[in-house]
Amino acid sequence: MSKKVVLGFSGGLDTSFCVKYLSEDKGYEVHSIIVNTGGFSEEELKQVEAHAYKLGVKTHTTINAVKDYYDRIIRYLVYGNVLKNNTYPLSVSAERLSQALHIAQHSLALKADAVAHGSTGAGNDQVRFDMIFHIMIPGVEIITPIRDLKLSREEEISYLKEKGVEMNAEKAMYSINKGLWGTSVGGKETLSSKGMLPESAWPTQVTKTGNEEIKLGFIKGELTAVNDKKFPHPSEAIQYLQTIAGPYGIGRDVHVGDTIIGIKGRVGFEAAAPMLILKAHHALEKHVLTKWQLQWKDQLAQFYGNWLHEGQILDPVMRDIESFLENSQQNVTGEVFIQLMPYRFQVIGIDSAFDLMNSKFGKYGEMNSGFTGEDVRGFSKIFGNQVAIWNKVNNKAGE
Repeated sequence: MSKKVVLGFSGGLDTSFCVKYLSEDKGYEVHSIIVNTGGFSEEELKQVEAHAYKLGVKTHTTINAVKDYYDRIIRYLVYGNVLKNNTYPLSVSAERLSQALHIAQHSLALKADAVAHGSTGAGNDQVRFDMIFHIMIPGVEIITPIRDLKLSREEEISYLKEKGVEMNAEKAMYSINKGLWGTSVGGKETLSSKGMLPESAWPTQVTKTGNEEIKLGFIKGELTAVNDKKFPHPSEAIQYLQTIAGPYGIGRDVHVGDTIIGIKGRVGFEAAAPMLILKAHHALEKHVLTKWQLQWKDQLAQFYGNWLHEGQILDPVMRDIESFLENSQQNVTGEVFIQLMPYRFQVIGIDSAFDLMNSKFGKYGEMNSGFTGEDVRGFSKIFGNQVAIWNKVNNKAGE
């Protein structure tokens, strides 16, 4: 009887290779699973399923994890305004963890002998998948054909062709990972320290011109409305916003970062909705939170984003930080106005009942009504008193 292996499957080059290699070369009974974190339409999911069975899998399972992905991970990235190296919204890092968790659960349900993924030996995904599997399904063998065989994309294409499987060689030259929180694009231009992806490599083409003003509505830190359209779940608002902003080419960039395994890496990404949401949410927070709330949020969110990026979602400290972040959002309610333009956007302002920039308490640089000039004179002396003492003592000591 053949051993069962559960394979995380996207239908792309790497996982297509894995099916053929594991079933025909290694004799495994392959059970593929695709965890949809927002990157596939219903039609695309059907095509992936048909492709999996054509390759020879025993069973194929589709998991709709979009709402769970948002509830478990993305909302905390929004609460924390998380951008890796002030650039990248953790598009792939976050969704890989959601996928790994579901693949592990599926492996348990099938009582699989092994679990497999199509990660290479040069990136972060191998660590994320391996670590989640080690924690959730200890003792289950982890198989990684692409990493173990050290295959190039050209070698994979050649192997599949020999097996009677045709892959679009030009399309396969770019590794594209699409999800609810953005799309990553890797190719020859991102393998070195210089180079920009060609227009044709971007999944969303620029088709909009001119300017457009939109309004984003937040309730307790979560996006619930775009313009006057309300949504039952924030994941639906994110997807709708992407259809509006994506065709402007907003949110395109190349991220340079430190990988978990210690090397530097570059990856292109497009994330129109995530970038708009993060910047809008941050603008609203700056109006409704106190300076100390903002400062501690920044520190905890930076750690949270880095630790999530490195696959440590199961660390209990993450639950502690999530509790802080969620509690900080009690007054992050209001509307944010943004102007969209080709390749860029501008936050125009906010409207919130919790706005601390309230004219009843004064206008910065013009007037105040909550204190007097005499109050400030005394406050300034007290506030700088210890530093004044230090300077007097040390200046005297140096005489």
